Parts: sequence; structure tokens; C-alpha cells
Amino acid sequence: MRLIVAASSFDSMSTMHFAARTDFGHESSPFGDALQHAKQDPAFIDLTVSNPTRCGFDYSAIPLNALATEASLHYDANSFGMQSARDAVAGLYSGISAEQILLTASTSEAYGYLFKLLCEPGDSVLVPSPSYPLFDLLARLHDVDLIKYPLVYHDGWQIDPTSLGAAVTTRTRGIIAIHPNNPTGHYCSETDRAVLYDVARRHDLPLIVDEVFLDYGIENMERSFAIPDAPVTTFVMGGLSKLIALPQMKLAWTIVCGPEGDTSKALQRLEVIADTFLSVATPVQMALPTWLSARQQVQQQILQRVRTNLATLDGAIQGAVVSRLKVEGGWCAVLRVPAVTDDVALAVRLLEEASVAVHPGSFYGFPEKGWLVVSLLGNPEQFVAGLQRMLPLL
Repeated sequence: MRLIVAASSFDSMSTMHFAARTDFGHESSPFGDALQHAKQDPAFIDLTVSNPTRCGFDYSAIPLNALATEASLHYDANSFGMQSARDAVAGLYSGISAEQILLTASTSEAYGYLFKLLCEPGDSVLVPSPSYPLFDLLARLHDVDLIKYPLVYHDGWQIDPTSLGAAVTTRTRGIIAIHPNNPTGHYCSETDRAVLYDVARRHDLPLIVDEVFLDYGIENMERSFAIPDAPVTTFVMGGLSKLIALPQMKLAWTIVCGPEGDTSKALQRLEVIADTFLSVATPVQMALPTWLSARQQVQQQILQRVRTNLATLDGAIQGAVVSRLKVEGGWCAVLRVPAVTDDVALAVRLLEEASVAVHPGSFYGFPEKGWLVVSLLGNPEQFVAGLQRMLPLL
């Protein structure tokens, strides 16, 4: 029989010391409580779904037998990952060699490696806002402060050069950019690139560029930041979670490019960090070359789904009090709704009255009124039904 003790009761009895960075609090949130209750309703519709393996895509083009090779029984403890796997990743980029590539189990782990590489406790990195809230937790767990620089919207998203430059302090150790951003769905334009490079160069800072959604351009796909002649040291991330929609296979990569002196030093230090953990499993590395060659079959399904749901959304909100912001890539859409109530309260109301889940915009750094975020990844019929229930309540 398992003994289950409430967290609050446990804390009151415990005398053990725990690190302050892991004191996440135990109180539930109104949104979380309402979401758990709504999930019990058979009619529940999730318009926040981000797990592609639960969205009905056909994965038959991805041969699972690529995992079951005899070579998977042999362990090659290479700090950066197996040569064949890194060669396969290098083939996705122009002018990039396997020697510039580090494999990790996830981009979250890669962020951890880079925070260890670049930051002393109390140092900071710049991160765009709006963006995915996972950064807050990752930075906290590595004793790194986040300083947010705002993205501005004028018929599309842009980086504001004045705000980015003003966000730099004497303890800033890097600039994060997301290309395309989650959830805004905007790619860094050529102007944005110039701004990032200029600020990074002036303050001698590296760029950390998250490109996990790079291949999912709704209209056009922008080029990668992974270029041989990058003007500043640049760490570019990608991974299987989005590239071939296999988050459970746990493999990601970081490409190190830029001026030779700094990149060489970065790679030397990352080799020691990576050798300490050796986190990537052999079977998935063995399967990687085969899987990457089949990526387009999965990607085309996802792109078709996203475009279909986006067109459905546009039709549903035509003439309504709801509008959406421009989406260039990724799997999300940002909705502008009447700013008459707190967005968390609005999302809770949609759960309670319509049994439909959407994300409050404030989860991603939007103001607390006027914004909701929906996923474009879900089943089209469910997406239509969710919109039909949701829109009359906005």
C-alpha cells in the first residue's frame, strides 16, 4: 500500500533543508483546477494540445524497426553524440560540420548546458516576451536571472532595437531568440537578425537561437541562424520533438558557429559538460539518419493541419469581436479578445461553461486582459466544435 502525504503536511513535518530554487509552491491554480475538472467531461475539447502524437497523424513513414539494430547493443560513449547521428544532423544545414554539433536528450537540457557554460549564479540572459514560459523554470533551476526584452506588433512582430539594447546589463551573458517564436509564430526577419547581431557584437554576447519550429512556415520558411560565417558566437537548437513530431524519442541538437576562437573554446567546455551526463540513448541515435530522411511525410501532414485550422479560425471570427495576430510559422495562434476581464478568469469560464481549454495570454507574457492562445495542431472537427462553443462566450 502506497502512503500518500499531502505536500503541505509533508512540509510542515520536514526538517530537511531543500534548495530555495526548488521551492515551487504547492497551491493549485484556478485554471489548473478548472482544467482537471473539465477533463472529466466526455465532451471536453482541448484547444491547447501540443503533443503531435495525440493528434491522429500517420507515422507509418517513420520506421520503428530502425531502433532494433544489433548496433544498438553497443555503447559508444561520445560526449557530443555518435558520429553517424551528428553527420545526419549536419546534412540538414548548409556548410555545417558534425564537429560543430552537440546532441542532447532535449532542448531543455541544451539550455541547461548553455546556462552552465555561460553563466555564474546571478548572471542573466535576455529572453523575448511574449515567449514560452518554460524559460522561467529553466533559468531558476540554474540560478540564472531572466531579463525580458519586448517584441512589438505592428502588422507583424518585430524586435525593438532600443528595448533590446536597454535590457543589457553588466551581468548579461547571452541573448535568446526563438525562430519562429512560440506562441507568436513570427520568424526573425532580416532586420531582426541585424538588430540581434548588432547588440550581441557591441556587448560581446553570444546568441542562443531556438529553431525547433523552423520547418513549419505557414507561408514561407526563413533561413537558419546556423551559418558558417555567423558574425557572433551562436548556439542554434533543433530536435526531433518538432522536426518529425516525435517528442518521446528524446533527441535534440545544438550547433555552435561563429568566430573560430570563441567557438573552439565553447566546444571544448561543452565536451566536458556533455561527458558528465551522456544523456542520449544509443538506439535513437542509430535510427536518426533513417528518420530524418522521412521527415517530410510527417511535416506535410502537420503543415496541412495547421493551415486548415488557421483558415477555419479566420472564417469563424470574421465579423466577430475577436481577431487574430499574424502567424508566420509554428503551431499556435494568438487571439485578441475584448479586454473586459482577466484572461485567466476568462479561460476558467470557458472551461466551466463550454468545456473548452484555451491558454490565457498572460501565461506567455501578454498583458493580463485581452489575449488568448490556441493550438492549431488538433483534430479539425474538434477544432471547429471548440470554436463554436467558445466564441459566443467572448
